[in-house]
Amino acid sequence: MRPMQEQDQIQVKRAKTSPGLQPVFVVVAGVLLALIAAIGALFLFENAHAARVYSGVHVAGIDLSKLSLGDATARLNSDLSYPRTGQLLLTDGGNKWFFAPEALGYSNNTIRSADAAFQLGRQGSFINKVSQQLQAAGSGINLDPVVTYDQSLAYKVLQGIATQIDRPVLEAGIALNGAEVSVTEGQLGRQLDITASLKAIEAVMHQQNDGVIPLVVTEVPPAVMDVSASAEQARQILSAPLTLLMPDGSAEPGPWTLPPNDIAKLLIISHAQPGAPQPFEISINAPALTSYLNSIAPGIYQAPKNARMFFNEERGELEVTQNATIGRSLDIEATVQQISDQLSAGQHEIALVMKNEDPLVKDDTTAASLGITQLVHSETSYFYGSDPARIQNIRASSESFNGVMVPPNSVFSMADYLTDISLENGYAEALIIVGDQTVKGVGGGVCQVSTTLFRAAFFAGYPIVERHAHAYRVYYYEQRSNGGNDPNLAGLDATVFVPLVDFKFRNDTDNWILMQTEMTDSSLTWKFYSTYDGRTVDWSTTGVTNVVSPPDPVYRENPDLAEGQIRQVDWAVDGADVTVTRYVYRDGQVITSDNISTHFVAWPNAFDYGPGTEIPGE
Repeated sequence: MRPMQEQDQIQVKRAKTSPGLQPVFVVVAGVLLALIAAIGALFLFENAHAARVYSGVHVAGIDLSKLSLGDATARLNSDLSYPRTGQLLLTDGGNKWFFAPEALGYSNNTIRSADAAFQLGRQGSFINKVSQQLQAAGSGINLDPVVTYDQSLAYKVLQGIATQIDRPVLEAGIALNGAEVSVTEGQLGRQLDITASLKAIEAVMHQQNDGVIPLVVTEVPPAVMDVSASAEQARQILSAPLTLLMPDGSAEPGPWTLPPNDIAKLLIISHAQPGAPQPFEISINAPALTSYLNSIAPGIYQAPKNARMFFNEERGELEVTQNATIGRSLDIEATVQQISDQLSAGQHEIALVMKNEDPLVKDDTTAASLGITQLVHSETSYFYGSDPARIQNIRASSESFNGVMVPPNSVFSMADYLTDISLENGYAEALIIVGDQTVKGVGGGVCQVSTTLFRAAFFAGYPIVERHAHAYRVYYYEQRSNGGNDPNLAGLDATVFVPLVDFKFRNDTDNWILMQTEMTDSSLTWKFYSTYDGRTVDWSTTGVTNVVSPPDPVYRENPDLAEGQIRQVDWAVDGADVTVTRYVYRDGQVITSDNISTHFVAWPNAFDYGPGTEIPGE
């Protein structure tokens, strides 16, 4: 074996001469050299950008490479002009408003923007810094400018614009000014949506772009935009007077004419129900029209009138002497509806609607159906010595009741049938009692008729409902058939003075009563036809009692008389009290009784005299 020292020498020698170790040395040497070069280059790069913006750094596209922080700020102040020079066009339809961004609160913070550019590549880890520096140097880095935005300025600007855009919703409407129809057109409501508009503006400004920005406007349509059709309907209704006619076309009563101004007072313009063809409904004010119709209804009303009859005793049948009259009244509810329908359809001549009412006794009513079978009572009064005028009045008045029917269980009133006492109705002037004197007036003698009816009802046994005596005893009402006077008839008179004083009696039977009157020049006969029910009458009188002598004569000056002329106008009559008692029987039983008491005042002689006449003594 070789010695150890020799072996070690041999190994060292081999190591120095081994060809596989040479590339390693080359690589290591290269790396070291590259590292040294990189460090040198980095040193040179950092030295070149000391206190300067790294190369390739831009703000909003403005190159700030190798600029100091002050220079970068100055360049941004110069080149970053968008807030001043930018153009934003706000639009609403044809309306336009131009603004620079700075007027809307938009501005650039150049100091902070320059600082952000300067800090790029100088913050974070070493690797992060180098990476940013290399990226900037290679492809470049563009930073957004730092912006200051005062939204309150834009808000105020939009508030000002809103005063030009905003408008309220206006509903279309119709109004009446007399007979004139005025129309309010509907208006679309508009309101600037400031919040949404701000967002649209900000989106453009933050991109630093010019632009046209449509403002966001909310539109609210009115519920009613067009009322032309309803207005035309109203004009048509008011285009002519409204004429109301009787349904049969008769000229009387009516016609009634309402001019357009009065029609307008009857119209109601209201919103129609949903789904209606027109937004407004033109209708009639039913209460107002009803009030008007109520005002004309009394002139239209015609009471039903029973037929007047004559009882033919031989045949036992009724014969018509005056035809029945069908009752007529205005059907107000139906008329309101008819006017409403036809006026709305453009008609201006409209017939009223009537209600007809049949009378109880028509022309074909039979005697048997009314229970009229016989004469149940006849009463005659006498008026010998009456002058022609008084007789004329008795005849005219009694004709008012000839053939009149009295329904069963009803009250008969003379006032309901007595014709108006006037010269036109066949009455003449005759003596009547007015207050405390007897004077000439139209209708003197009518009380002969009321007295005769009173006695007929009294002696036939019918209940007396209302009766008034004369102020003093009248000799006509105490006459007998021979023309003589019978004091026992005192207190059996009745006076009427419509409408204040009436005579009434009750038909308390289940059958109708037919009344017939017959006249001579000195008597009036009143007949009751019905069915006799077995009643009888027993009566008595106290006769005249408490007789009082007439007072002194009364003299009244009458300018129609000549001087020295005296004319007697009233004749003295004693005052007295009379009570008449009546009992009505049926089958021996009293079914009713009554006392009729009368107080007659003492009545003086009365004279008229001409002016300047000497009044005689007693």
